Amino acid sequence: MRDFAEDLKELKKKGLLRKLSFIESSCDSHIKIKGKDYINFSSNDYLNLSGHPEIVKTAITALKKYGFGSGSSRLLSGSWLPHKRLEERISAFKKTEAALVFNTGYAANTGIIPAIAGSGDMILSDELNHASIVDGARLSKAEVKIYRHRDMNHLEKLLKTFCLSGKSKGRQCLIVTDAVFSMDGDIAPLKDIVNLAKKYNALLMIDDAHGTGVLGKSGRGGLEHFGLKGENIIQMGTFSKAFGCFGAFAVGSKKLIDLLINRARSFIYSTSLPPSVAEVCVKAIDIVEYESVERRRSLLKNRQRLFEGLNKLGYDTLSSETQIIPMLIGDTENVLRVGNYLFRKKIFAPAIRPPTVPHGKCRIRFSVTAAHTDEDIDRTLESLNKLKI
Repeated sequence: MRDFAEDLKELKKKGLLRKLSFIESSCDSHIKIKGKDYINFSSNDYLNLSGHPEIVKTAITALKKYGFGSGSSRLLSGSWLPHKRLEERISAFKKTEAALVFNTGYAANTGIIPAIAGSGDMILSDELNHASIVDGARLSKAEVKIYRHRDMNHLEKLLKTFCLSGKSKGRQCLIVTDAVFSMDGDIAPLKDIVNLAKKYNALLMIDDAHGTGVLGKSGRGGLEHFGLKGENIIQMGTFSKAFGCFGAFAVGSKKLIDLLINRARSFIYSTSLPPSVAEVCVKAIDIVEYESVERRRSLLKNRQRLFEGLNKLGYDTLSSETQIIPMLIGDTENVLRVGNYLFRKKIFAPAIRPPTVPHGKCRIRFSVTAAHTDEDIDRTLESLNKLKI
């Protein structure tokens, strides 16, 4: 029987062998690992809501009422009233007709894409889209074309080729993009993409996982950021980032949601999200919509302080525009050295390596939150100033 020793040896040789770090405290701007305090720059809890008193209070109350496990899949006995409330609440927040809750963002994308595109269809996907989009497109069995990152000329060329090829008759074209790209921190040109989708009669799906709760005047995400409406646009997002909770969602037309209930295999064949978690997510949406203005201001201020500091030190932060700030290092050996150096300095910002990013573009990914202090950021910059790569 194969024992996988050679596989592990090969990963280690390439500097790609991962190990888990176990955290002993709550998810915050500071965490404890083996009893020691670290500044945490590796969390997507952007608004620092996971430990919010109202979140914790709601969780305790919901656990006492519903217990924890949901017992079954949604189409059997696993649909609870908190799921209904959550779907109505996120739909209202996103200003769409309907919504459907998934267990994770990965489950959402690998369920949604094959449900709306199939054999004979065309999917046009940004080259830096999340792995869950890549895998969802593969599962769909549609033809997939990759357009250069945020390159609207290339996207239009592919759309034009598809429409003029004579093969588009009876075929559907789906454009899929992240709103905020999770490893580069830049924002998709959604206004241009929406216009191209309309011009060529293509479906459009947006993964707004890292934009929801952060972008836009009210934190509604990428579309609000650009002043766009969500009509006829399929949006996916998560509750596990700015909302500080767990789970994911799809929002769009009522017909879309009805179709997903009947076709999205990751929804149909999964035990549902615990009802207590759904109840907490409703509270988190309320907080984001009505009480998070100052948190978003703090997030932007912290992001700007670290971003400007890294650039003054001469580090390449690529095209970051958001709370996700990459510090490009290059090869695997050097990025591991930098990650280990930061860890010794009690800064938790693990090295990002292939397959998460391309070879030669390894980086440290700083994920800024509203809870970071000036001292946290300045201490990090001071440590990096002393670093010699």
